[in-house]
Amino acid sequence: MQIRGFEDTDWPAVYAIIREVIEGGETYAYDPNWSEEETRRVWVEPEPSITVVAVADDGTVLGTAHSGPNRPGRGSHVSTASFMVSSQARGQGVGRALGEYVLTWARAQGYHGMQFNAVVDTNTVAVKLWHSLGFETIGIVPEAFDSKTHGLVGLHVMYQKF
Repeated sequence: MQIRGFEDTDWPAVYAIIREVIEGGETYAYDPNWSEEETRRVWVEPEPSITVVAVADDGTVLGTAHSGPNRPGRGSHVSTASFMVSSQARGQGVGRALGEYVLTWARAQGYHGMQFNAVVDTNTVAVKLWHSLGFETIGIVPEAFDSKTHGLVGLHVMYQKF
């Protein structure tokens, strides 16, 4: 597996992963009615943000991530990131590899830390992964996410200081 910068030719595969995750209704509060153009604007942001893909040896896009400032202006010294992995590639270390890549990138860019604003409480695999990569849960917003399966569940706010 290789992690590299997003290229325009990756978009159909990235979009398919995003649609799959959104339609799953368990991890992202993204609007399932967004057009393809709206989805791309949210996922592929201009600099100083980056978008990357994890690609198998055969060229298959396995997952994607994007990272950049969590807030504009006086909050731009803290980064954030989002990650999506194809259901066919889950459990194979793709999320960890993307997480490690983005953390390394954010440190190299001079960010002070990284904050995740909304990690779904019932997404225990993600919560465990981010804890293993040095994040702390600094709070849980109760019933802030409407899970397709579990109903109203909490959202973890997670942080790692660099």
